[in-house]
Amino acid sequence: MLVSYKWLNEFVDLDGVTPNELADKMSVTGIEVEGVTVPETGLKNLVVGEVVECVDHPDSDHLHICQVNVGAEELSQIICGAPNIKAGVKVIVALPGARIKDNVKIKKGKMRGQVSNGMICSLQEIGFNESVVPKEYADGIYYLPAEAIPGESIFPYLDMDDSIIELSITPNRADALSMRGVAYEVGAIYNQTPTFHDEELIEGDTLASEKITVTVEEKELVPAYQIRIIEDVKIAPSPTWLQKRLMNEGIRPINNVVDVTNYILLLFGQPLHAFDYHRIGSKEIVVRRAHEAEELVTLDGETRGLRSEELVITNGAQPIALAGVMGGLDSEIVSDTTTVALEAAMFHPISIRRTANYFNLRSESSARFEKGINQATIGQSCDVAAAMIAKLAGGTVLKEAVVATQTNPKDVKVPITLSRINQYLGTALSLAGVGGIFDALGFAYELTDEEFTVIVPPRRWDIQIEADIIEEVARIYGYDRLPSTLPSGETVAGTLTRSQRLTRRIREVVEGTGFSEAISYALTTEKKSTQFVMKESQLTRLDWPMTEDRAVLRMNLISGLLDDLAYNIARKNQSLAFYEIGRVFYQDGDAKKDLPTEQNHIAFALTGEVKSKDWQTKSTPADFYLLKGVLETVFDRLSILDRIQYIATSAISELHPGRTADIYIDHERIGFIGQVHPAIAKEYDITETYVAELNLEALTSTAVAEVRYQPVSKFPNVNRDIAMLVKEEVSNQEVIDTIKEVSGRFLIQVKLFDVYQGASIDKGMKSLAYSLTFSNPEMTLTDEEITNSMNKIEKNLIEKLGAVIR
Repeated sequence: MLVSYKWLNEFVDLDGVTPNELADKMSVTGIEVEGVTVPETGLKNLVVGEVVECVDHPDSDHLHICQVNVGAEELSQIICGAPNIKAGVKVIVALPGARIKDNVKIKKGKMRGQVSNGMICSLQEIGFNESVVPKEYADGIYYLPAEAIPGESIFPYLDMDDSIIELSITPNRADALSMRGVAYEVGAIYNQTPTFHDEELIEGDTLASEKITVTVEEKELVPAYQIRIIEDVKIAPSPTWLQKRLMNEGIRPINNVVDVTNYILLLFGQPLHAFDYHRIGSKEIVVRRAHEAEELVTLDGETRGLRSEELVITNGAQPIALAGVMGGLDSEIVSDTTTVALEAAMFHPISIRRTANYFNLRSESSARFEKGINQATIGQSCDVAAAMIAKLAGGTVLKEAVVATQTNPKDVKVPITLSRINQYLGTALSLAGVGGIFDALGFAYELTDEEFTVIVPPRRWDIQIEADIIEEVARIYGYDRLPSTLPSGETVAGTLTRSQRLTRRIREVVEGTGFSEAISYALTTEKKSTQFVMKESQLTRLDWPMTEDRAVLRMNLISGLLDDLAYNIARKNQSLAFYEIGRVFYQDGDAKKDLPTEQNHIAFALTGEVKSKDWQTKSTPADFYLLKGVLETVFDRLSILDRIQYIATSAISELHPGRTADIYIDHERIGFIGQVHPAIAKEYDITETYVAELNLEALTSTAVAEVRYQPVSKFPNVNRDIAMLVKEEVSNQEVIDTIKEVSGRFLIQVKLFDVYQGASIDKGMKSLAYSLTFSNPEMTLTDEEITNSMNKIEKNLIEKLGAVIR
């Protein structure tokens, strides 16, 4: 929100308060100020010039030789190439030595043999943005008002000596998206009551309802809607004061009708729209949802295909405007407009936001409808606008507005005690002090003993509860004046929980293996949220998402890591190892009523090369087993490695069906590991990638909290190898489980060291070879003991798995 210091001064007395002092005061009372700019800064020696004579340059088909009165004794000759230069107009002149936009210095010179003592400037050349320059002056020089005195500085005539205060308005303070709202805020700061001098409305004798009917079909989405009719208007440029005010606020002047609607938008924060009454196509207005496949050409010339979700303003048959977002091209105000239908309304914020997002049409109007408007001034703002149009365009306002729906906002009463305020703020404010703050805010109140009943007007629709009142007292009293106090109550020595300690241990292990931590958004798209999920769940949607890409809570961490990989790969970082610890959100109940269940997970993503090639070694690409090794390092550090099982699966469609396994601990599924399916990798624009995700809560709850040490055995270990043929569908885990089932207490390790399929092996079979390690910490194992164990193992493999011992 851009605030003109000069304009604000018309509502509150800022005598003795500089713009920078005002900005500092507003910042410490709750509205952030981005900065204060003065348009004339960096410019100098720019004066009013009157073109006395203008003739064509003899050696050019577009240059003109102008004799210009710049307030000196003699006329100054200036060469100008603007197509709209002519005698009798007053213009902006940069004299020799002047500084214009981008610190360009103007010098005396010659153009095609003719002396030029300076430069006649366009608005763009002195710093105005192209987007705010009136269209009639977009390709030429600007005409100053007739009363401008030659030789005087041009800055006061263009309000370039004004200070523009840029406010960063948060959604809860949408009341400050208007000059009146800011005036109330500044009035509260300096204990003043703003005064407004609105144009008085004078109506004609003819009823507006005789000219037009208005119907609203979706009353819940359009709680307020009315039309005023202004006849016999004459479209023309706005007066200079109005053009200057709009340009300093970042809005391009169009004509005296459209400019008034923009002026009211800034003044009241109330979006209005002006239709050409005769171009509407009927004598009725119907507000409804769009029909599927309906089309509307908006003011920007684009044809918009409408959905049934959109609210549209229609002439009873065809859409003529996209409600609250943008008007239609066919009903806009044009140079021959004579009758204006002026719309003032209030639309449902969610409907406007969805429409604006869908069409990517972000406007000043839609921003205000989304955040909320002052319901108490909808009709008033329309009346003031109609009165201004009648004054500036010479029209007649027909009697009474045609009202289809209207709101009746009431004051909000909030009870609060003085002790409650002082307790929260740590202050010792008196009844008179707090009452004075309410007076400054313009809030009436009733006082009974020490209890206030604060009566909040509709212009502050953000205040509803006790905490809001306390915040208002703190703001106006001054955050910098609040005393510093220590918290009271018992304290205990801080310590980490068991889960926190184990999570730190896991971080240390993972980062020690070369992984870097990533932090991804908890909000994502519906599609990404439902990928790589460990359990079925409903989606948890936001009611008011900022963007469609951040509309639902995630149910996995991997999709966020894949986005991180894609971001890096696009910037030529090819070898990446990321992990993330974060929450996922499952919704098992009613998504509209129940909160989701949060669960802590840890996820991994690995791609590229583990080792780059050099003069003596080949490159080593990342693979499934490397990531599996990282996981087993974590499991070993948590002392649960011997309880982990891997079972091949194809249940997760986003993973490669032949390179994916579920991970179990004590027969409970805690996660998965696998290669990202090539089709999914293509969607993310990444290369071959391996991922894993684990339930961190399950890990930390089953981990062995204490590490118990035992002395190294002084008796030798015994190693035996066993090779077998098994069916190819038999997994390694099944073989290991079968071996351990009957091996006895001396078997301490089973390690697979060879897998073979091919020549000399029957089809459908595979050869597996294992190394078994036995140890007895109390005595040396005998051959007989080892042989007995091996016989039991071989027998069990034959019976359970149909193995052929080789």
